[in-house]
Amino acid sequence: MSYPPIRLGLVGLGKIACDQHLPAIAGNSRFDLVAVADPVHRLDGVRGYAGLAEMLAGEAGKLDAVALCTPPAVRVPLARAAIAAGLDVLLEKPPAAAPTQAQALEQLATRAGVTLYAAWHSRESEVVEAARAWLATRSISAVHITWREDVRKWHPGQDWLLSKGGFGVFDPAINAFSILTEILPSGICVEGARMDVPANRGAPTDAQVDMRCSTGAPIIADLSILQPGHQQWDIVVNTPDGELVLRDGGHRLEIDGTLRQESGNDEYARIYRRFADLITRRESDADARPLSLVADALLLGTVTTGPDFEF
Repeated sequence: MSYPPIRLGLVGLGKIACDQHLPAIAGNSRFDLVAVADPVHRLDGVRGYAGLAEMLAGEAGKLDAVALCTPPAVRVPLARAAIAAGLDVLLEKPPAAAPTQAQALEQLATRAGVTLYAAWHSRESEVVEAARAWLATRSISAVHITWREDVRKWHPGQDWLLSKGGFGVFDPAINAFSILTEILPSGICVEGARMDVPANRGAPTDAQVDMRCSTGAPIIADLSILQPGHQQWDIVVNTPDGELVLRDGGHRLEIDGTLRQESGNDEYARIYRRFADLITRRESDADARPLSLVADALLLGTVTTGPDFEF
C-alpha cells in the first residue's frame, strides 16, 4: 500500500541530528524533510528557521510531524507546541528531563490525537530482540552493566551535557537502561547510587548505580564518561542456564562466551520506520522507564565533589 509522504520538520542540528537523523530520514521514502530549525546551523536545500515557533509559523499547513533533537532540558515546551499544532512528534532520547514531564506529554498527545514516539535508539537492534527472547523464560541471577566512554571523544565541547539537567554520565548510560528495561522479563528498581560531580559542573561524570530486579536479583551499573582508551558498553546477565552478554552497546550477543549474533548500525533507520508505522496506525510509544531509573538514581544517590572538568 502506498502512503502520502510525511512532511517532516527537524528541530536541532547538532551532532546526533547530523550523524544519525539526517541519513535515516534521507534513506526513508516515507518522509520528506521540508524544514529545519536551529539558532545557528542551516541545511542546504531545506528551508531553515531560528526555532520551532518560527518554523510553525512559516510552515503552517505544510508539516505533518517534527523530530526534536534538542538537549532534553528544552525539549518539553517544544513538544507541547508541536502537539498543540496537531503534529506527530518524535523525541530523541531522553524524551524529557524528568519522568513526570514525559508522562504529561504522553497524556497531551493522547488528548490531541497525535502520535508521540520516545525513540530509544539502543533498543532498535535485532541483537536486543534476540537477547529479550532468550531471557524471556529464564530466571535472572545477577546483572552487571559496564558503560564507560570518553566524553571528549563522543561529545566534544558539549557543555550542556554536564550542566544541571544535562544528565552527565547518564546521557550515554540511559542507553544501557533502555536495553535493560527491554530485555529483562521482570521489573527493575533503584536502591542507591554513588556519583562524582566536578566542582564546576552540575551533572555527574561517574556513577555506580545499585538496582534490583523485582524477583530479587541484583543489578550493578558501573558508569563513566571519563574513560580513556578502550571504550566499553557491555551488559552481562547471569542465569542458571548460562551467561548472556550484550557487547558494543547492544550490537553483539554472546551466550556462554560464544558469539550468537551481530548487528550493523541501522538503529536510526529502524527508528524512522517505527515512527512512520506509528503514524500510520495513529498510535504512540512513549516508554519512560529508562528515564525513571535515571531520576531515581539522582534522587537516591550520594554525591562526591571532584576536580573541575574542562573539555
